[in-house]
Amino acid sequence: MSSPTSGSLFAGFTKLCKGLAVVLVGGHILVQVLPSAVDFLALIPARTIPFAWNLITAGYVEQTVHGVLVSVLGLLFMGKLLEPVWGSKEFLKFIFVVNFLTSVCVFITAIALYYITRQENYLYMPVSGFQGILAGFLVGIKQIVPDLELYLLKIKAKWLPSLMLLLSIAISFFTTESATYLPTLIFGTYMGWIYLRYMQRKPETKLSGDPSDDFSFSSFFPEFLRPVIDPIASIFHRMLCGRTQTSNEAHGYTLGGAPLPGSDPIEASRRRERGARALEERLAAEELAKARSAEDSKKDAAENV
Repeated sequence: MSSPTSGSLFAGFTKLCKGLAVVLVGGHILVQVLPSAVDFLALIPARTIPFAWNLITAGYVEQTVHGVLVSVLGLLFMGKLLEPVWGSKEFLKFIFVVNFLTSVCVFITAIALYYITRQENYLYMPVSGFQGILAGFLVGIKQIVPDLELYLLKIKAKWLPSLMLLLSIAISFFTTESATYLPTLIFGTYMGWIYLRYMQRKPETKLSGDPSDDFSFSSFFPEFLRPVIDPIASIFHRMLCGRTQTSNEAHGYTLGGAPLPGSDPIEASRRRERGARALEERLAAEELAKARSAEDSKKDAAENV
């Protein structure tokens, strides 16, 4: 019989997350048994045309053992929190969209770096892995439970994406392999935010995105930097998302300057409440599983006596 602690820690994983974990493990085994598969499944910018499918497949192929371990554990534990709040269909859609957009951005960046530096390694370096989607998951956690304090790190969940990027950039100065993961992490974080900020549909309000100030681009930065970040972010907002903003206003985020139900800040508050409620329900289920396991152990001990 498994111990109560281990049973509760590894309980509650969704069927969808387990299935995706099998895909990640299967992809890793495939490239280990058949190394040439990397040439067809990983993102190699010089071969993306005509092998355009690697814009999709690259995100699900881990080339290293530690990479597949981190990806599987991150998927299972973060998915256990996010999928009940978003729903399975939206959770899967988030993964697909963020993975595809991240791959497109990495491809464009690699081509641009080649034309700037004329170094062919940017064109032929195989890039793959689930880390871009994991970075997007951290943005999702920031959105739904921003004030959740991590037990071991003593930091709030809203700072996880920023700290992850800061640590990754710092590590990149001491390693030559940063080109294989850093752009994916950066674009995964940004595409995750773009999707949740402007694209995610809300069936209960028939609106898209999260326009709250607590989820603005400058919220990823410390308070003292926000006066500098906000003007820059507003420029890119108008360039990249002006059409989306116009569409949202046309559908009724505001009416005569007053926010409608389901928009900022009410919708953001509801989303945080759903996230907190899902987290509380999961913790309660784990505590119940612990209690039942302990009770079963006592019964077994009594029967043995």
